[in-house]
Amino acid sequence: MGSVFADVLVVTALIGALALVHRPLGDYMAAVFQSKRHLRVEKWIYRSVGANPDAEMRWPAYLRGVLAFSAVGVLFLYVMQRVQDKLPLSLGFEPITPDQAFNTAASFVSNTNWQSYSGEVAMSHVTQTMGLAVQNFVSAAVGIAVAVALVRGFARSRTGELGNFWADLVRGTVRILVPISVVAALVLIACGAIQNFGDIHTITTLTGDKQAISPGAVASQEAIKDLGTNGGGYFNANSSHPFENPNGFTNWLEIFLLLVIPFSLPRTFGKMVGSVKQGYAIVGAMATIWFLGVIAVTWLEYAHPGTASQLAGGAMEGKEQRFGEGNSSLFAVSTTMTSTGSVNSFHDSYSGLSGGVLLLGMMLGEIAPGGTGSGLYGMLIMAIIAVFIAGLMVGRTPEYLGKKIGSREIKLAACYILITPALVLIGTALAMALGKGESSMTNIGAHGFSEVLYAYTSASNNNGSAFAGFAANTEYHNTMLGLCMLFGRFLPMVFVLALAGSLAEQKPVPATAGTLRTEKPLFTGLLVGAILIITGLTFFPALALGPLAEGLA
Repeated sequence: MGSVFADVLVVTALIGALALVHRPLGDYMAAVFQSKRHLRVEKWIYRSVGANPDAEMRWPAYLRGVLAFSAVGVLFLYVMQRVQDKLPLSLGFEPITPDQAFNTAASFVSNTNWQSYSGEVAMSHVTQTMGLAVQNFVSAAVGIAVAVALVRGFARSRTGELGNFWADLVRGTVRILVPISVVAALVLIACGAIQNFGDIHTITTLTGDKQAISPGAVASQEAIKDLGTNGGGYFNANSSHPFENPNGFTNWLEIFLLLVIPFSLPRTFGKMVGSVKQGYAIVGAMATIWFLGVIAVTWLEYAHPGTASQLAGGAMEGKEQRFGEGNSSLFAVSTTMTSTGSVNSFHDSYSGLSGGVLLLGMMLGEIAPGGTGSGLYGMLIMAIIAVFIAGLMVGRTPEYLGKKIGSREIKLAACYILITPALVLIGTALAMALGKGESSMTNIGAHGFSEVLYAYTSASNNNGSAFAGFAANTEYHNTMLGLCMLFGRFLPMVFVLALAGSLAEQKPVPATAGTLRTEKPLFTGLLVGAILIITGLTFFPALALGPLAEGLA
C-alpha cells in the first residue's frame, strides 16, 4: 500500500468517525445543558462551593464567575509549583522558578498549555495530576460554558439571563469530559501508553551510557489534553513520545479526540436554537477550512524540494518515522486549528509555506473547528460579522437567528476580533524591537522571525504549540507570553458574554422574504470568505516577513 493511499484512508476514516458521532454527541451535549436535573455528585459539588445551580445569571454575574474561578486556578497552580518539592511524590524535583511558574499557571488555566519546561524532568507526579491535569478538565469546561451562554443568548428573548456558570462548569466536566476521558484513557493504556506513579528508572543503554526513564500517569493526561483541546504533554517530546503515543492507531485516536467535541458543538448549537440546519452551516464552514489546511500542508510537505527530501518521500526532518508525512501533517493542522497545541512532529522543521499554513490556522482564531467551546463562540462571532457584511451589501439591517445585529452587537464583535491580533502583533513587535526575540531564535532570517511570530500567535490564541527552535524559557518571554495567554483567553470572553446578554434581551424579529438564509450553503461560503479576508488583511504583512519570505525565497 502506497503511503499517499494510506494517508487518504486515515483521513477518510477520521472524517467518517467524526460524522458518525456528530449527531449523538451533539444532541447529548444539548440535553446536558438544557436539563433541569442535577446528579448526586453534582449536588455535592455545589454544596461544597456554596453555589446555587438553579439561580439564573445575567452576563456580568456569569463573567464574574468565570474570572473568579480562573483566578483561583492560577493562584492554586502557581503555589503548587513553587512548593512541589515539599509535596508527596516529588521525585526529587526542585520548585519551579517564579517566572516559569507564572507562565505555566497562566498557560494551563487559559487552556493554552504552552510549556517552557520539560515535564519529565521538572514536574512531580502531584503537580502533573492534581495541578495540570485538573486544569485540563476545568479550563476546557469553562470554554464550553461560555459557548453555551452565547448560544442561550441566541435562543432566548426578552431576558438577560444566560444560565448558571457553576452548573454549566460542573455539567461540562462531570457529564461530558470525565466519562469520555476515562474511556479514552483505558483504550490508550490497552494500546501501550503508560499509567503509573513509579520512581524514575535509570537504565544502561547499548553504548554503556546511563539514561533516566520517567514514569507517570500519562494515559489519563493524554486523554483529556486531546479531548479538552488543551495540548501540552507529559514528556517534552509530546505526542511523538511512544509512552504518550505508542502506535499508528493511538495517533489516529488522539487526532479524533481533539476534533470530536469542537466538530460536535455546532450540532448542540443547532438543537438549542431550534434549527439543526444552522448547526450544519457552521460545521460546514469549520470543515471546509480544516480540510483545505490538511490538503495544503500535506501536499507542501510531500513536495518539499531537495534531493534528500525526494529520496525520503517528503521532508522527514523533525518527524516521527512511525507516522510519516501524512499523519504528521494531519496532526499538525488539526492541533493548530483546535487550540490544542499537542504535536507529534516539530513544526520548526516544516517548510516555510507549511509553517505559514499552520500559523494561519491559529491566526484565523482557531475556529476550524477551534477549541472546546472557544471554537464555537469564535465562529458565531464571525457569523455575526458575515451577516453584517451581507446586510451592507443589500442595504438592510442585518439579522442572525431572528436577532438584529445593531451597532452595539457589531461593536462587541469587532472588539472580539481585534483583541488577539493586537496581542500577537504588539507582542512580536516588542520582542523584536527589544532584542528578546532575536536572542531566543535558533535560526536566522525569515525562519527565525517565524519562530517569534509563531510563539506570540500560539500564546495569544491559546494554542500552546511552538516552533521547537524558539528558546522561550527566559524571564522576559515567560512573563510576556503568560500575559498574552491570560489576555487572549479572558478579554474575548468579556465581549462574548456581553454580546450574549445583548442578544438575549432582544425581541425576536420574524423572517421575511429579504432575510438572509443563514442555514444555506451560500452563507457557509460567505462565512468562509469573510474569515479568510479578515485574517488575511490583518496578518499578511507579518506573514510576508516570515513564512512567505522563506517559502518563496
